[in-house]
Amino acid sequence: MNEIIELGDISISVTRKDIKNVHLSVHPPEGRVTLVAPTSTRLEVARAYAISRLGWIREQQSKLEAQAREAPREFVERESHYIWGRRYLMVVNHQDAKPSVVLDHKRLILTVRPGSDAHKRAEVMHEWQKLQLHAVVPMLIKKWERKLKVRVAGYYLQRMKTKWGSCNHQAGNIRLNTELVKKPKDLLEYVIVHEMVHLLEPTHNERFISILGEHFPTWREARAELNELPLAAEVWKE
Repeated sequence: MNEIIELGDISISVTRKDIKNVHLSVHPPEGRVTLVAPTSTRLEVARAYAISRLGWIREQQSKLEAQAREAPREFVERESHYIWGRRYLMVVNHQDAKPSVVLDHKRLILTVRPGSDAHKRAEVMHEWQKLQLHAVVPMLIKKWERKLKVRVAGYYLQRMKTKWGSCNHQAGNIRLNTELVKKPKDLLEYVIVHEMVHLLEPTHNERFISILGEHFPTWREARAELNELPLAAEVWKE
């Protein structure tokens, strides 16, 4: 059962694991705080550590509160959309032709049939976004299969409300959030590497961190950037 440390208005959920060091985390979106401590740690010791980090906890929570949130998209004229980290303005063409999406300099041209509603426009965009990901994901997986000496049985793209990616360790599959098409490609690569390392180590233990750090030394910066970029109306975590 989880224990709780109350520090004024901050509740910290404490769990114990077979690890060497204390790990304190502030999780998006609402700034939930968790503390993972070595099995033998007494609660008073964990509490003293949390008190010593109180300023840092409040700073992280303030950052999350102030974080820019991207309003839900309506797929209308002159709306901003991000593709691979670059901002484009949407142009909507109504034509009796097959729906399509084209990137042109700083414009994102969405062609739909006359009378197409917001739901249909969103569907056309989502299918196009998946195509953009399918064009780059296999190459990145191949690259990291060689480096990590693992094999990905398959990958899937889907909308996910709470994660950037996931890994089914037993089946050897990884899932990627289609929202990643909005982020710079190096962040997509970080998520792919993160999930592929789970094929070697299913949990986020010290071995996992060690493998990830060896192969992708800038993972902490990548994770921070992923959480700092404008988010969709839903909120993401790893």
